[in-house]
Amino acid sequence: MEYLKTRDIFHCKWLLGHSRLENTMKYIHCANAILTEVGSFTSKVAHSLEEACALVESGFDFVCDMNGLKIFRKRK
Repeated sequence: MEYLKTRDIFHCKWLLGHSRLENTMKYIHCANAILTEVGSFTSKVAHSLEEACALVESGFDFVCDMNGLKIFRKRK
């Protein structure tokens, strides 16, 4: 779970006390599998530049454009 927050595999390796990166990668694989379940994201739609900026500042990631609107998501 820490890797999904930081995207730093070496930090996670140190945090878990692993001597080999391969061991850490096993845990990262499990965390990715758990969090790809349906409903693990909160979605928001931005109708303006100001709304898009506010979403990014609050931790949302851009997903795509659809019908001129910007769609964002954030892990729960």
